[in-house]
Amino acid sequence: MPIAHPIELVDASPEVRAVFDDIMATRKTDWVNNFWKVLAHHPPTLKRTWESVKEVMAPGALDPLTKEMIYLAVSVTKGCEYCIASHTVAARAKGASEAMLGELMAVIGMANETNALVTGYQVEVDERFR
Repeated sequence: MPIAHPIELVDASPEVRAVFDDIMATRKTDWVNNFWKVLAHHPPTLKRTWESVKEVMAPGALDPLTKEMIYLAVSVTKGCEYCIASHTVAARAKGASEAMLGELMAVIGMANETNALVTGYQVEVDERFR
């Protein structure tokens, strides 16, 4: 059960509405998802998180699809159902095919398995890797 319910656009304070408007303008949509609506309970966190996400996910040295795939990989590894759903949709919108998503899941599974083995065996890092 959620600890806070989403704050809808019609109920948003002017401070929250300004962030919601920026989200919609930046994403070219008329909709704000529940993540942002729940963060609206604490406007400073809403604003800070949106500004950070907007900066980090903007095109840069990594293209937007690569960033979504990385975000999806971390979300799968951390087990965040909401983020998996959100970033799968975003990755598809940026061009990810079913084959790409399937291969990504294989890489995520393999990385998690080998990470667990390295951690469990406490394997020393090879000097060449330093």
